[in-house]
Amino acid sequence: MPIVIIVALLNLTIVPVEGHLALKFALGSIFVSIGLTFFLIGVDIGITPLGESIGNAIVEKNKLWIVVASSFVVGFVISIAEPGLVILGNQIDETTSGLVTSLDILVAVSLGIGIFMILGFMRLVYNMSFQKIIYLLYGIVLVLAFFTPPEFLAMAFDSSGSTTGILAVPFILSLSLGITSRRADSEESGEDNFGLVAIVSVGAIVSVMILSLLTDVQEFTDISFDQGLRDISVLSTFANAFKDAVKESFLVFSPLTLIFIVVCVTASVPRQDIKRITIGLIYSLVGLILFLTGVSAGFMRLGREIGGYLVGLDSSFYFISIGFVLGVVTILAEPAVHVLTHNIEEITSGYVKKVTVLTALSIGVGIAIALSAMRIIINDVQLWHYLLPGYAIAIVLTRFTSKLFIGIAFDAGGVATGPVTATFILAFINGAANNHSTASILRDGFGMISMVALMPIITLQILGIFYKVKTQKKEVDLDD
Repeated sequence: MPIVIIVALLNLTIVPVEGHLALKFALGSIFVSIGLTFFLIGVDIGITPLGESIGNAIVEKNKLWIVVASSFVVGFVISIAEPGLVILGNQIDETTSGLVTSLDILVAVSLGIGIFMILGFMRLVYNMSFQKIIYLLYGIVLVLAFFTPPEFLAMAFDSSGSTTGILAVPFILSLSLGITSRRADSEESGEDNFGLVAIVSVGAIVSVMILSLLTDVQEFTDISFDQGLRDISVLSTFANAFKDAVKESFLVFSPLTLIFIVVCVTASVPRQDIKRITIGLIYSLVGLILFLTGVSAGFMRLGREIGGYLVGLDSSFYFISIGFVLGVVTILAEPAVHVLTHNIEEITSGYVKKVTVLTALSIGVGIAIALSAMRIIINDVQLWHYLLPGYAIAIVLTRFTSKLFIGIAFDAGGVATGPVTATFILAFINGAANNHSTASILRDGFGMISMVALMPIITLQILGIFYKVKTQKKEVDLDD
């Protein structure tokens, strides 16, 4: 809804929108809203309980090979079914003219998520240090970055953000909860509920970087988006998008259904739970079909148009400032963010307020979109100019904030990049890169999601330092 309001305001003020595009956007927004609603209901009543059941079963078995095998399968299945990653894969496929296909991205990222899920599960089960693991993983990313072409660098970090969306985050958080609640030190393990999203996110980055080393594709020819589709009727546009959405949705939901069947066969799942999870999966499938239809038929196309129009104005003020506003309101519309902030408030018994975390996230994401807009306008600014010092700051901040906020911050970096960011905002930046004379869609149009993933890590750790100082001051006052 915030995105729709902003688009309506822009249409009435500085960005005139053609009638048929506005109609497609309006219908697309309705499809997206209804689809997300169905999808999230399905996640709530089916997929989250499934995640908790798997987490409990893994701890009950308490065998290393079960931890390794189940974590890999779960990570792979959840990643490949994530709507945000499906959308990003389609975008990469289109802009690289099929040199890097959607299937390449889906499989590579899902393998990376599966492998790093093993590490995340091992940390939870055997109580390993999150800080040491995250230092090691980002050290590996830094080394691989020297050998990764700029286009693949942007794809890698964007894949990381896209794969931790509305399906993966609730599922991963429920897995964490299921595992830590069964540990012997469960009363002291609240801080360990966070961090698993952050670890698997790095898996997506590493896997796409390795893909760049293994593939023969090292140079890309920049393309422009096809404008011929503007003339297709509204009905035909939605009919074509619906057919593609049905194929993609059944493809990505097949592994999740299979794992559910395996759980039902190998574990003692009550009949009532089987019925509820089945209904949840159906809800999610229907929701995903509607969501993907709305996204590709109208939602993203207008995002490209607005981005392209604003970057073509004489002053860059409107483009950058509207980008900031879009970033601020986007975070309020991301479903996974509300799941995380709710968990934070619940686990800290209200000590860390949901509204406080949302405010810090909104500011951080607004800055991220504004910086991405500046990268399109200023030709000399490259993605690594942001990411290298940004992650250096994030790592340094871990020395000063609390263990709880480190996990929260790195998880928030993953959840901030949900379906709204991966659709409208990505299209907004891509459209601007498409229409700016010195910008490249592949080099400058991607990488925005990685910035959205980075900034919450910094802003929430700063928030954590504030809470730490506040707590210490309160303790001193009580001593006095």
